[in-house]
Amino acid sequence: MSTVTFDTHQFVKKLTAAGASDQLAEALVEAQKEAIGEALGAKELATKRDLKELEIKLELKIAESKADIIRWMVGALLAQSGIIAALVKLL
Repeated sequence: MSTVTFDTHQFVKKLTAAGASDQLAEALVEAQKEAIGEALGAKELATKRDLKELEIKLELKIAESKADIIRWMVGALLAQSGIIAALVKLL
């Protein structure tokens, strides 16, 4: 699972330095922590690693699909050749 680093103390210091009251700064920190937690819980945030893993999975599925298509085409070609050979023999 992805980890997001959020320095709450630094966030409070920046807010109070900008003129926010301590209560407001604490409330904003809590709201931010909840927002980050909900995003992670809903898996809305993706890291480069997540995207790379997804890319690898998709490439594997595409390769498997290509192999399946080739197998079906070869099978159809062989069946068609057999049918044509049987028809030529009958005629």
